[in-house]
Amino acid sequence: MSRIGQNPVSVPSGTEVVINQQTVTATGKLGQLTVVVVPEVEVSQSDNQIWFKPRKDTERARTMWGTTRTIVNNMVHGVTHGYSKTLMIIGVGYRAAVQGRSLNLQLGYSHDIDHPIPDGINVRCDNPTTIVISGADKQVVGQVAADVRAYRPPEPYKGKGIRYDGEIVMRKEGKKK
Repeated sequence: MSRIGQNPVSVPSGTEVVINQQTVTATGKLGQLTVVVVPEVEVSQSDNQIWFKPRKDTERARTMWGTTRTIVNNMVHGVTHGYSKTLMIIGVGYRAAVQGRSLNLQLGYSHDIDHPIPDGINVRCDNPTTIVISGADKQVVGQVAADVRAYRPPEPYKGKGIRYDGEIVMRKEGKKK
């Protein structure tokens, strides 16, 4: 029995969830998200709660039960409150700036990097060494943050690079004379 799957997803006021066969659509103040639920899981709505249960007692149905509930919960939370990731840029001369729908990064390479910002994602740079990525879709926000971090991941000797806010980089000792 899934401990996560048996809990309902509560729908806050101001958010509308529509279930059409295996498609779940959540609409809120931050946008609209849609997910197609796997056929092994049954989705139902009563009052302001969404319930999930497996259609059969198979291993796949039991594994997708909790996963489906979490995905729909993330959708409802995303259109209501949104998600954000903060990236810190550490290094001399490393900086970032938003130019239209593009994030311009100067990371010590011989060229600037222009990373396109996908639809539904907001990127702001409060100062040249901080990037805040926000949006309604948790997966897309995390993927954009991972893509930006991949341009210059933190290196273990001096700690230079792009890291998540709060990320701890294990430092290594340099060469000894």
